[in-house]
Amino acid sequence: MTNCLSFFAVTLLAAPVCRAQAPYEVCVYGETASGVSAAIQAARMGKRVVLVSTNAHVGGMTTSGLTATDINRNTLIGGIAREFYGQLYAWYENPDAWRCQEREAFFVASQKRTFTGKNDALKIQWVYESHVGEKIQRAMLRDAGVELALNERLDLERGVEKGDGRIRRIKMESGRGFAAQVFIDATYEGDLMALAGVSYTVGREANSQYGESLNGVRLNPVIGREGKSVDPYVVEGDPASGLLPYIEPRVWAKDGEADPRRVQAYCYRLTLTDDPANRVAIERPAAYDPALYEVLARMLQISPETQLQEIITLTPMPNRKTDTNKLNLIGANYEYPEGDYATRQRIGQRHRDFALGMLWFLAHDQRVPPHIRAEMKPWGLPRDEFPDNGHFPYQLYVREARRMVGEYVMSEKNCRRVDSEPASESIGVGTYMLDSHQFSRVLDHDAKLRYEGGLAGKSVSYPISYRSITPKRDECPNLLVPVCVSASHVAYSSIRMEPVYMVLGQSAGAIASLAIDHRCDVQQLDYSELKQTLLDAGQILQP
Repeated sequence: MTNCLSFFAVTLLAAPVCRAQAPYEVCVYGETASGVSAAIQAARMGKRVVLVSTNAHVGGMTTSGLTATDINRNTLIGGIAREFYGQLYAWYENPDAWRCQEREAFFVASQKRTFTGKNDALKIQWVYESHVGEKIQRAMLRDAGVELALNERLDLERGVEKGDGRIRRIKMESGRGFAAQVFIDATYEGDLMALAGVSYTVGREANSQYGESLNGVRLNPVIGREGKSVDPYVVEGDPASGLLPYIEPRVWAKDGEADPRRVQAYCYRLTLTDDPANRVAIERPAAYDPALYEVLARMLQISPETQLQEIITLTPMPNRKTDTNKLNLIGANYEYPEGDYATRQRIGQRHRDFALGMLWFLAHDQRVPPHIRAEMKPWGLPRDEFPDNGHFPYQLYVREARRMVGEYVMSEKNCRRVDSEPASESIGVGTYMLDSHQFSRVLDHDAKLRYEGGLAGKSVSYPISYRSITPKRDECPNLLVPVCVSASHVAYSSIRMEPVYMVLGQSAGAIASLAIDHRCDVQQLDYSELKQTLLDAGQILQP
């Protein structure tokens, strides 16, 4: 550690910020579950920690509707993530937690006992209610001694103060500042990372960049039936009438070529209930735009036997609730990753109107088959969830935004073990399949309407590199990025699951603490010591 100490000492002399002067040792920016885990781990290692939330909540998607946890090998999730899901299991063991159904009946009916439901052998539970998840995460933060700063957003113009390459202080829109020795950007967007001058990318790389086979532009099947596409025009059969919303007139690149503009579709993961005592009726939004549902209406006319679960998924949650997925507004989010707050607010509102409009459409539009309308009508918003936001989730599901280009870039070969190249210096294990939602809808060369950009492929359980959450050392030596990790689009499509974010967040908290203890850059730790620290904290590092 001699070189490490020497560099740190020189830095201190050049721009004095010592332990006694800084109010915090670790500042975590971003209230995601990854940020929560990072803050808890650093605090447990004796550090003075502040978690800065951009809103009034903590947990990100794990407490905002995404409560059917995306995990396919639950035995490979350890540490703080395992604690969280274990505490959920304990919560739902209490009969008082079941207000309108019985525990055993729920798990039998949902058929989620061994996957996302309860696991009696491990005593973990992967399905739960959002408000319960947030209550548990807040208690874990409190017990660890983490200070929580709510409703503080980074100043996107002057929010980062650096000296000798290191972040010294971050400034909020409110004028409040946070000084620390190590910073962790745990946001879905990577705003702190970007403002700190760290390299990143948006969109998709070409297959050639990292020797991949599944990256870049990808034309998906025709939207329609038996090779005949849905008519894409405002007036059916009349190209002069123009295209329906969010349909692109032509393919802009060849398969496998880069696309730095588009990102995979976002949505809200709504919680619904069919419990009359807890249900708030879904009203037609004031900004309802029927054109947004025209492609779906025409698909249903072609295939009236379609079932509701083929359009949206209503995964059962405790107490007669759902995690509702596939409310994707394809093509409406391209400005989001690097947009300012006003831009993101506008995009978020558009997605909110679309989601509520979709549910209203499915329950009321006469072009929807009667069996779908009948199945949809009993569902509404839950009165006991998100009471400060009209019973609507507060977090937009930002599946992918910026991705850091750090010291090591995770790529397809790491996730699929192509050429036997597992990443070295593991700080956690990824397990999920390769999974990217569609990027766009486009007319192909034959004027057929197609999805573009969707990706689903087999993966294996694989180690995630320590170097994939550290920026290049010459760009920022005291920042860690456990959500917008250094990964190609293909690798990120598997890594981007909330339990893995939690694992990487905990590892970031440990790295930050060890770097402070050794007075060195976050890139300079002895991996053998980091590995032992993570193992002692319950992390699982190899498949």
